[in-house]
Amino acid sequence: MADPREVREVLADLRAEGEEVDGLVAELPPAQWGRATPAAGWSIAHQIAHLLWTDERAVQSAVDPEGFGREVAAAMASPETFVDEAAERGAGLAPAELLARWRASRTELLAVLAAQPAGAKLPWYGPPMSVASVATGRLMETWAHGQDVADALGVRRVPTARLRHVARIGVRARGYAYAVHGLTPPAEEFRVELVGPGGEEWAFGPPGAAQRVSGTALEFCLLVTQRVHRDDVSLVVGPDAERWLGIAQSFAGPAGPGRAPGGVRR
Repeated sequence: MADPREVREVLADLRAEGEEVDGLVAELPPAQWGRATPAAGWSIAHQIAHLLWTDERAVQSAVDPEGFGREVAAAMASPETFVDEAAERGAGLAPAELLARWRASRTELLAVLAAQPAGAKLPWYGPPMSVASVATGRLMETWAHGQDVADALGVRRVPTARLRHVARIGVRARGYAYAVHGLTPPAEEFRVELVGPGGEEWAFGPPGAAQRVSGTALEFCLLVTQRVHRDDVSLVVGPDAERWLGIAQSFAGPAGPGRAPGGVRR
C-alpha cells in the first residue's frame, strides 16, 4: 500500500506537470494548434486531446467503473486504432474549448484521486492500478506528450525532479516491453543508475546486478517514452540491457513505432 504522503507528493507533481504543459499552449493562436508534432499524424491539438481523453477515462475508472468497463470493451474491439480515434475527435474541437475541457479534467482528476480511500485499486486497460500508480502514469503521459508539444514549438523545457516518476515507470515496465514484442525478459534484474536534473543520483535495481544502464535521467526518460531514438542518446549499457533499450516503452498498449534517428536535438 502506498504511503499517503507519497500519494500527496505525486499528485502535487502531476498538478505541476499539467500546469507546465498548459503554459506551452495557453497563449497559442488557434491556427498554431494545428502545427505538426514529432508524432506522425498528430498536431498540438491531438496531443492535448489525448491528454484530455486519458484524464477523463481515469476519472471515469474511479467514479463509474461499470461505464469504464464498457469503454474498455469498445477499445478492445479496435485495439490498434482507438487511441488515435479519440485524439482525432478531440482535435476537432475549437482550441479554446479543448483547452478549457482539459483544464477541467485535470482539476477533476486530482480531486477524485485525492478522495480515494487508502489501498484503493482502480480499473484500467490492464491490471487494476493503485492511486499512486494512476497518478504516476498520468504524470508520465503529460510529460511525454508535453515534450511533443515543446518540440513542435521549438521550446526547450528545463528538466525537473518530476522526471523521477517517469524513470521509475520506465524501469518497472521492462518486463512489459519484452512481452509486447513477444520476447522473454532476462530473469535477472537490471541496475539503472541515473543523474537527475539537479545532479542527484537515482538508482533502481540491485547494486550487484551484472546488467546495468547509466546516464542522465532526461535521456533515459526520453528513450523509455519513445521520444528519442536509441542512437541519439549516450546511455551506457550492458548487452542484455541494450536489447531492452531498443524496445523500451513506459506506456501501456501495443509497441510504439518510436522515433527515427537524428530527430530533435536537445
